[in-house]
Order: sequence, then C-alpha cells, then structure tokens
Amino acid sequence: MIAGIQKEPVDSLSASNAVAALIQLEDERYLMQHRDNVPHIWYPGYWGCFGGAVDEGEDPLEALKRELYEELSFSITKAIYFTRFDFDLRKIGKGTYYRIYYVVPMSQREQERIVLHEGQGVKAFSGEELLSEIRLAPYDAFALFLYHNRKNIL
Repeated sequence: MIAGIQKEPVDSLSASNAVAALIQLEDERYLMQHRDNVPHIWYPGYWGCFGGAVDEGEDPLEALKRELYEELSFSITKAIYFTRFDFDLRKIGKGTYYRIYYVVPMSQREQERIVLHEGQGVKAFSGEELLSEIRLAPYDAFALFLYHNRKNIL
C-alpha cells in the first residue's frame, strides 16, 4: 500500500456516511484507535479516530454515541461539532458521502474505564506526535491538523 492507497482493488470496500470523534483528554492529548489490519476496511493498520458509519435514517450525533459505545464502552456526555468533509465518488461508481468530526472531551476517570472492542489498540498521543510520527488515516490526519492548529489558521 502506498500513502494509504490499495495497490490492487479490494472488492469488499464500501463507502458510507460516517462520523468520527476527535477525543481530547484532559492533558490535551488525543485518544486514537489502531485500526485492524484486515483488507476489507479503509486504511487497515493505520491509526485513526474512533467512529464509524451512520445507519440509514440515523442522526449523525446518535451514530457517534452508538459507535463510541460499541468501540470503547464509552457513553459520551459532550460532543461539539467541528467540521464535515464531503466526498464525491461518483466517478468511481459510488455516490457522495460525508464524514463529520466532533470534538469529544474525555476525563481521566472516563479514560480509565474504556474497554477496546474494535481495533488492535488504543493509545493517547500529543498533536505533534500524531502529525509528525504516526501513520494516520489521511482524512483523520487532515481533521486533526485543522483542529490542532485551529488557532494558527488565518
């Protein structure tokens, strides 16, 4: 795989509307998921944000709550809309999709209670580590770049 792009087509990849959490800890680090290393998911083996598909008719914020509970046994109490990316995949035979990012604060106590149910790992990183040293799913890397540098973007 080169820069997150499959060398050969994978028939089982599917696109859908999605939500993702920029989980920020009390010490300003971000809690990230080490994605499973299986060929049927986007960016296998990369680090990325927790979240996932929005089911048909489901509200995006409700989808985020569901996904974070399924993936971490974490019941969020606060989620702040940050940004939305729209993807137009019609030229490759797919439709149009969105990925909505929310900032989700997590206390130390909440972090101690999480249980990983999806992915091969969970770890907290500083913004600098994430943006310079960690192999991140590209769309999550861009969202993290924007959020982490939001005060410096004119």
